[in-house]
Amino acid sequence: MFIQLIQGKVAHADALQKCLDRWEADLMPGATGYLGTTYGITDDGTLVALARFESADAARRNSERPEQVEWWAETKRCFGGLVTFMDCPDVMEWLGGGSDDAGFVQIVEGEHCDVSRLRELRERTQTIAADRIHEARPEIIGSVLCSGVGDSYIEAVYFTSESEAREHERIEIPDDLRSLFEEETKLMGDVEYYDLHHPHLVSA
Repeated sequence: MFIQLIQGKVAHADALQKCLDRWEADLMPGATGYLGTTYGITDDGTLVALARFESADAARRNSERPEQVEWWAETKRCFGGLVTFMDCPDVMEWLGGGSDDAGFVQIVEGEHCDVSRLRELRERTQTIAADRIHEARPEIIGSVLCSGVGDSYIEAVYFTSESEAREHERIEIPDDLRSLFEEETKLMGDVEYYDLHHPHLVSA
């Protein structure tokens, strides 16, 4: 899987949603290798979108389609400034991965992280303690961890609902799992959180 992160300050939310709806209706059927998108607008008016493709080549082919070029020329006028793109060729799904059933999605973005070690820890917890994690945090459906350039990364965590996520985040992690989660927290370093209170979840 290949994921592209798109971020930008929204100036015209209604017009942007019309453009996104038109892409889903008119352009998505011809996007070979497209898998889906998770997107939403944060409290400060930032669009955060994760577009999933089978490969980087599939994403490139989509970007080069004439209808895609025309669509983007219209869509970018809905933003109030620069729109940034981050390509993530290294993707790992954790627990249940992403889900169109999520009621709340939190995007975590960070850098200066040993992403390889973070992936090792995720693989370990998934192998030895997946059931226990779901017992402790039943509202976590899963996540998608994506490595970008260098030591930058993003993670999209999918929850059943925001209210359940807020309630359970105060629960103590069992003693035998705490060291793993504490190491994860240290590895992740300084992060930015983007809360998608009303996520749009699209699958091809």
